Amino acid sequence: MGINIGVVVHGPRIVDSGYAERILDILREFSEIYDVDIEVTAKVGGNMGRVAVIDRGLEDVIDISERLYPSQCLRRLKDRDILLLLNYGKSKETGHTFGRMVVKRAEIDKPVIQIERPGEKDGSILVWNREYCSEDIKKILATLVSYISERLGLEVEKCVEGRLSVWEKGNKVFRRIDTVDPGEDILVNGIVVGRVLKSPVVLISEMGKIVEIINGEIKKDGVERLRYVDLKNAIVKTGVLRKGSFRDIDRKKFTSDNLLGDILIVDRGDIDILGELKNKNISTVIAIGSDTTLILGSILSRFSVKVVGIVDKDIYRHKLVEDMRLTEGSKIFLVKNWRCSKVGKLLMEHLKGRKLNYDCILKYVIDLLKKYKVDYEILNF
Repeated sequence: MGINIGVVVHGPRIVDSGYAERILDILREFSEIYDVDIEVTAKVGGNMGRVAVIDRGLEDVIDISERLYPSQCLRRLKDRDILLLLNYGKSKETGHTFGRMVVKRAEIDKPVIQIERPGEKDGSILVWNREYCSEDIKKILATLVSYISERLGLEVEKCVEGRLSVWEKGNKVFRRIDTVDPGEDILVNGIVVGRVLKSPVVLISEMGKIVEIINGEIKKDGVERLRYVDLKNAIVKTGVLRKGSFRDIDRKKFTSDNLLGDILIVDRGDIDILGELKNKNISTVIAIGSDTTLILGSILSRFSVKVVGIVDKDIYRHKLVEDMRLTEGSKIFLVKNWRCSKVGKLLMEHLKGRKLNYDCILKYVIDLLKKYKVDYEILNF
C-alpha cells in the first residue's frame, strides 16, 4: 500500500537543530522497514524558517517557494493521507497551544502528527484529527506514531490545556502570552509592538489597534506601522527569532552592482522577501524600523542585497537575531527627532515606483532627510 505524507516545518530552530532532516530520514526508514511506499512532500513557510533551510542546503528537500503561515501550509497539503507538523516551541505548553491553534485554523479533515520540542526533556508527540482516518490509514497512523516515538524518544501525549489565550470583552480583544521573559521583544505580524516587563503578558486591541500591553510596554512606532490588526488571528512571537551563528553560504546575487532597479520599501519583517527578490529587479531594500532592519538585513545579506535602514535607538536593544549581518555597503540611519514610521511615509511618497541605482537612492535619502530637517546619524555595523 502507498501513502502520501505532507510535512510542515515551522520556524528555524527545528531546522537548525537538525531534527527536520532527522525526521525526514525516519520517514524513509519507516518506508523501508514496514515495506510501505511513502511519498513525502515537505514545506516551510516563514521567512526565518526558509532562510534556515537555505543555510543548511535543504532547498531540494523542503519547499521554500511560498511565504505561508503554518495553517496555510497544512491546507496546501490537505490532499495527503497523513500530515506532520514539526515545531520547537519555547515550552511544552506554548508548543501544544500553537499546535491546537494551527490545526483549528487549517480546517482540514486529515490526521496531523505534531512533533514538539524533540531533543528536550519535555518534548512530545500529539496526534490531531484521528477521527478523520479511514481504517487502513488508522493502522498505518498508529504504527507510524509508535515508530517516530521510539526513534525520537518522545512520549505521545494529550494537549496540555493552558489558560484561555484569546477572549473578547466589548470592543476589546485580549491575547495572553505565557512563557515570556522580561526584556523580550513582542512581535505581532512581524513588527515589534512592545517589550515584556514580566510574565504573563496580555495584549489588548480595540477596533483593530493595539491600545495596551499588560505587564509590558508599548512601542508606539511599531503600533503605527502595524496599523489594523486582527489580534485573535495574528501571529504573535516573543524573544529571539533565530538563535546561533551560521555558516557562510554561497551567496546568490539577486541584484547587479549599482545598476538601475526597483526600490522596495518595507516596514514589517513578515513580507515575502524571497518572493520579492525572485519576481522583481530590486536594486535596494529600504527597511523602516529597527525591527524590520534587523530581520531583513540578516536575510538579505545572504543574497548580497544592500539595505538602507531607518532605525531608532531601539536598534541597540532589540535582540531578534543573534547572527546579525548586513551586505557590505549597506547604510543604517538612526533618526533622532522623527519616528521611523513618519520617515517611512516620507520616503514612500518620494521614491515609490522609481527606478534608481543604489548610490542614487542613498544620495536621494540623505538629501530628503536634510530637506525635512530629520536629525540622523549613520551607524556602522
